Amino acid sequence: MPELPEVETTRRGLAPHVEGRRVLSVVLRRPDLRWPIPPEVSGLLPGQRIEAVRRRAKYLLLDTAAGSALLHLGMSGSLRVLPADTPVREHDHVDLVLAHARTGPAQVLRYNDPRRFGCLLWQPPGEVHPLLRGLGPEPLTDAFDGDYLFARSRGRRAPVKAFLMDQRIVVGVGNIYAAEALHAAGISPLRAAGRVSRERYRVLADAVRRILDHAIRRGGTTLRDFLAPDGAPGYFEQELSAYGRGGAPCPRCGRPLRQAAIGQRTTVWCGACQR
Repeated sequence: MPELPEVETTRRGLAPHVEGRRVLSVVLRRPDLRWPIPPEVSGLLPGQRIEAVRRRAKYLLLDTAAGSALLHLGMSGSLRVLPADTPVREHDHVDLVLAHARTGPAQVLRYNDPRRFGCLLWQPPGEVHPLLRGLGPEPLTDAFDGDYLFARSRGRRAPVKAFLMDQRIVVGVGNIYAAEALHAAGISPLRAAGRVSRERYRVLADAVRRILDHAIRRGGTTLRDFLAPDGAPGYFEQELSAYGRGGAPCPRCGRPLRQAAIGQRTTVWCGACQR
């Protein structure tokens, strides 16, 4: 599943091509994705100017005066800005037909999703969609730091990796980046969240920020289904220290990395370096 860096990479790739452009029409080739597509998408979005492309957690929002189209890429979704006459492929479920830019041919913003685990929903002006309510802070903002993690973790017995991946605690830190941050901070993913010290949480928060920021600059993580809006894969995966490397040597100490399931997610860590 695309994680925060992949979604942010997509946002940055789309923004220059769609912000300021008017949606002429909406083409829905099916009535639903993960959930039914609400009638507001085809009823209110045509004629509106896309004022901004925002990201909240792993969701993208296309803001207009009438409201915001809320998109999630799910397991396999992708968004591309394409010439309007580009042939439709299998799993091309939605087109937003865009007014002409100052130069160039007519274009569409096309959503493709083979597995249909993504969604296209609607957020009215001045409201927060139920899917976005109760989410924790963004990890790259001042609201997220070690003191915050320490305060939220008191009394919690759940493994710190599960705690870090809880979207009510902090958004967008999925399995890949949680494993990488814990390895960088030297914290075992098995340790109870409430038994991590304030100082170690400060180290962890710094690691989360540094790794996410680096992954965004490097284009995200190459997963089988992820492609950036320009069609190029992300390429942070080649730099991973822990995730997906169970049994391989730890980059820090050379001992074999351990692997187990935590919260039904595969977790890799170093039993020597991470305590």
